[in-house]
Amino acid sequence: MTNTTLMLLRQLKLTGMADALTMQHTQPNNYDNLSFEERLQLLVDAEHLERGQRKQQRLLKAAKLKLHATARDIDYTHPRGLKQAHMASLLQCEWVHKHQNLLLTGPCGCGKTYLACAVAHTACMKGYSVRYYRLSRLMLELSQAKADGSYSKMLQQLAKIDILILDDWGLEPLKAAQRNDLMEIMDDRNNHSSTIIISQLPTDQWYQSIGDNTLADAILDRLMHNAHRIKLKGESMRKTRSELTDGEHLA
Repeated sequence: MTNTTLMLLRQLKLTGMADALTMQHTQPNNYDNLSFEERLQLLVDAEHLERGQRKQQRLLKAAKLKLHATARDIDYTHPRGLKQAHMASLLQCEWVHKHQNLLLTGPCGCGKTYLACAVAHTACMKGYSVRYYRLSRLMLELSQAKADGSYSKMLQQLAKIDILILDDWGLEPLKAAQRNDLMEIMDDRNNHSSTIIISQLPTDQWYQSIGDNTLADAILDRLMHNAHRIKLKGESMRKTRSELTDGEHLA
């Protein structure tokens, strides 16, 4: 009977319950004193936990984050203007629930992308969907979507993502069609989802980088009116760590 039950549980894709039931039978002394309801609750809890873990893994895979970054590995000792209390607040993800945005600016190598990926990793653990793009790569995919007729579908998919990460914002000048694409994305997401922008340019130079005053006003208004901002500074962390490593080798 137990083998039949296990087989049916796995056919129903209730693998968490199946594994927990197997444990109850292989370690009977740990469960003999429990009532039927208590043992059933343990099976249900095991299934719920496993489903949650599978969802987290699916979300992380779909996010395609550039870096494997976690909140516990964020470096607060490097002098770059990062406030731990501010990060702790962001890592609660209340800003995502409120459909607010996050703007990360600072010089190359100061850890902007790592911070964004760490926040995104935490969000995935909390059940939010995430997708990382370099802005130029997103513009290319949208151009290809126009060519194969899937443009509207792609815009709908982007609009549904809880957190859209756009890296290298302002690194390359935008063409007219790309500005229009960006406007469509920001308008769809405005007050419905959250966007993380990563840029070497300070925010007061974003108007010029977009290249059209009217569209720049519309795009940035949707991005900035409810945004949290982290402005990093200082030397490249990669350079500093390289110098430390060289010093250790010399020692």
